Amino acid sequence: MDQGRSPEGNTGTSGDLTASGPETLSRGEITTLLAIMQALRTPETGCPWDLEQDFSSIAPYTLEEAYEVLDAIERNQMDELCDELGDLLLQVVYHAQIAKEAGHFEFSDVVEAITTKMVRRHPHVFGNRAARTAGVEKGFWQRAKDAERETTDKQRKRVLDDVPAALPALTRALKLQNRAARVGFDWPDVSKVLDKMVEEAQELIEAHDSLSVDKQAEEFGDLLFVMVNLGRHLGLDAEQSLRKANSKFTRRFNYIEEKLEEKNTSIEQVNLEEMDAIWNEIRAKEKSAG
Repeated sequence: MDQGRSPEGNTGTSGDLTASGPETLSRGEITTLLAIMQALRTPETGCPWDLEQDFSSIAPYTLEEAYEVLDAIERNQMDELCDELGDLLLQVVYHAQIAKEAGHFEFSDVVEAITTKMVRRHPHVFGNRAARTAGVEKGFWQRAKDAERETTDKQRKRVLDDVPAALPALTRALKLQNRAARVGFDWPDVSKVLDKMVEEAQELIEAHDSLSVDKQAEEFGDLLFVMVNLGRHLGLDAEQSLRKANSKFTRRFNYIEEKLEEKNTSIEQVNLEEMDAIWNEIRAKEKSAG
């Protein structure tokens, strides 16, 4: 992204540009990042690409950056994590700048809102002596969220209304199930979920044998949904579990390619039986290593 210059008359307030441009300000201050974003969005002198963006066009990048933060954490890459957290912070600043231009709110309002919320939801830390002594009761956080929802425009009309539709499908399935379980709509124990999993798997097999692709997709979705429910009853997060499975598959598949390279051949030049043999080799090594 380009770094723009301040239009005349925009100096002297927090987040505004200096006469010499934001690139000369301290790199460790949030006000500098705010000034850079304002410069990028300044008509005439800003970055053409940044000027074209809106909430909707930036949203996919926000989600992507959040996942890159998660990826760095899972790989325990702290240098990358620092960089990725900066990219994610930029997304917050970007949305706040667009909102400021439209007259909705500013970055300081975002900070004030989360600060107020964190203090309000932690009376056992920030409250009076009685609240601190009492500590936090089980379910307090959720009750606090529900109370807040009742006094805002987010007030829930139905139990599942405020589970975001844009969440990754596995994560949303878990949240839907948790929300339903809070009002008693849940399997009594894991054995019932296992029975349901077998039932859904059989329905998928039957659909594959005789029904349309759309119906097969429906039954496949049902099976995925009950698998998320099984993970929930076992205390496992489906999204995280699948991410780990993806990483394991990637690691083992890369091992196949590396072994083939050592033999001066490639994955395109061998058959499935040869690839399976190397796959079983790394699989056995990993299992023996614990």
